[in-house]
Amino acid sequence: MAVSTMDSESSRTPQPAPALTKGSYSLLSARALGARLGTQGKHYFCGSVAAFTNIVVTFPIQKVLFRQQLHGVLATEAVQQLQRDGLRNLYRGLLPPLLQKSTTVAIMFGLYEDFSRVLLDRAAGSGIPELATRSFAAALAGTAEAVLTPFERVQTILQDHRHHGRFKNTVHTFRTLVTEHGVRECYRGLVPILIRNGPSNVLFFGLRGPIKEQLPEVDSRAGHMASDFVCGGLLGAALGIMFYPLNVVKSRAQSQVGGAFQPCRQVLLTVWRERGGSVAMLFRGATLNYHRSLLSWGIINATYELLLKELS
Repeated sequence: MAVSTMDSESSRTPQPAPALTKGSYSLLSARALGARLGTQGKHYFCGSVAAFTNIVVTFPIQKVLFRQQLHGVLATEAVQQLQRDGLRNLYRGLLPPLLQKSTTVAIMFGLYEDFSRVLLDRAAGSGIPELATRSFAAALAGTAEAVLTPFERVQTILQDHRHHGRFKNTVHTFRTLVTEHGVRECYRGLVPILIRNGPSNVLFFGLRGPIKEQLPEVDSRAGHMASDFVCGGLLGAALGIMFYPLNVVKSRAQSQVGGAFQPCRQVLLTVWRERGGSVAMLFRGATLNYHRSLLSWGIINATYELLLKELS
């Protein structure tokens, strides 16, 4: 931004940058922050802030959904369970998903951009379709997210009312798992997470653009936010339904503390038998999950795109 020429005395005295000051406070403009973060760093930052916003808004809904996945109860019964637990326990277990989701979504968007850039450079002139290259990048990013499985593990334990008396908080839960059962215990439920993350990332990044192209064209900021919300929300809701049984398996596996690790297939068969071999019972909670995913991924996608534009 051009600065007008000052008199000789003023030119020798450093002046505060207008974009960085407001009243008595020194502020960093969005564009300046974007420059500091760099071209690739912006994707990590925007993803993290978008996920943070989403978790704070939707956490109570997630707790109701978790109870349905774990116990196969109706939403009303799950809500009644939370009411019996009391208001002080409503946000119990918030820290793990806050840390986990903020980091995983940052990894999801950031690594996807990084892997895409590197792989597209290497594939240049090789004849490999860009769609295949970007799909591979999305799968790699989803696989990398699984390193944060311990956060999902602790979140599951803290949300399960059967463990309220044993595990006090996030730090205590981590410490207890590691000291009593070893680091491996923190990765219980890793396999369904791996199976879920790769394909869901491929579909999310592969379909996000085409879906938005089918929506009405808009010119305003509010219009773009609405389009991004609808695009992300529809994708998130559809993928949530598609991979719902894997999340049921994950929740059941991670609710166990100690003992043998059971294969995904065995856990799924156990849940299937317990619920009378009913597909409807296996998908108990899927309706709430659909609406939660619609809201969550709408918030994430709209916030991410808005921040990315502001920092550019």
